[in-house]
Amino acid sequence: MPFVRLRQRRQRQEGFTLLEIVVTLTILGLAMVLVVGYKPPWSRGLGLRGTAAEIVSGLRAARSEAIVRNRPVSFEIDLNSHRFQIGSGPVRQLPTELTMTLVTVAGVRRSSQLGGIRFNPDGSSTGGRLSLADGRHTIALGIDWLTGRVIVSDVP
Repeated sequence: MPFVRLRQRRQRQEGFTLLEIVVTLTILGLAMVLVVGYKPPWSRGLGLRGTAAEIVSGLRAARSEAIVRNRPVSFEIDLNSHRFQIGSGPVRQLPTELTMTLVTVAGVRRSSQLGGIRFNPDGSSTGGRLSLADGRHTIALGIDWLTGRVIVSDVP
């Protein structure tokens, strides 16, 4: 008889109850929602410097493409929608948290919010200055008209 009681007790202890499974799945579901919904906060300093580096890279790529292809290539920037494009390449989106201003010659400026810098096959450009600000810091990108060189500087 004691053997029968021990056997019945083991059968009752094996497996999980429905309540345990529901609680476990609920906890896993909440953890999944937290992980999937996590978006790192916008870092002002890193965002400003990263955006400046991306634009500088685009400007230098436009100059190199003009030299290699032996034809003018334009770097177009839309200040309103925070986008830029190199020649006929893909449109690249920039963070909307930044304030941008562009100073260029009137010939390549389409409107107050749309303009560009044209790079020539000899490496020269129409020149200009693009400022990026996040409210606390400002970075200025200068494009030399004679050499097409891009200069980055922090504005106090």
